[in-house]
Amino acid sequence: MQGVGVTLQIYWVTLFFAIPLGLFCALGKLGRFRSVRLLLGVYTWIFRGTPLLLQLFFVYYGLPAVTGKLVSFQPLVACHVTFVVNYAAYFTEIFRAGIQSVDRGQYEAANALGMTRWKSMRWVILPQAARTILPPTGNEAINLIKDTALCSVIAVGEILRNAVVSVSRDMNVTAYVIAALIYLAFTFVIIQLFRFIEKKLSYY
Repeated sequence: MQGVGVTLQIYWVTLFFAIPLGLFCALGKLGRFRSVRLLLGVYTWIFRGTPLLLQLFFVYYGLPAVTGKLVSFQPLVACHVTFVVNYAAYFTEIFRAGIQSVDRGQYEAANALGMTRWKSMRWVILPQAARTILPPTGNEAINLIKDTALCSVIAVGEILRNAVVSVSRDMNVTAYVIAALIYLAFTFVIIQLFRFIEKKLSYY
């Protein structure tokens, strides 16, 4: 149970930073600057196309080796950095697709009302895109709570790491069962939360 706090910290820090970063990058990919679109395309291609575990190893072990220890992170900070950058890449593509799913006529109507590009995005496009964006965002939120278990490989004391230590110490697999139940409980809560939000958006 001591690992629950660490798992939740990784979870909420990732969502807190990855969601706005993903939205910012999505808007950049839909922007007018070709160089920005190309750069963000390479970013999402790399972080969506390579395993999260490999990225975690690179941030924790690789960066100190490459930079001569000029860039070095504590294990928990390395998890935060890796997870934020990785999940922001996925959210970028989710948000981009959601924004592009809004009918072009909505942009034209906002423009006819004299709205600036940013005002039309804030008050017209994003609220409509939210219904399309929500289901895949919910899936990523569920994956995230399970992916936090990867942090155990660099000795971060989250749920799985503590369960492994407990089993090794007591020679009893009960800790694995408890860890599984905790992950299932978290997943259940996340699913119910997103179902509630979906119902609210469908109502409006």
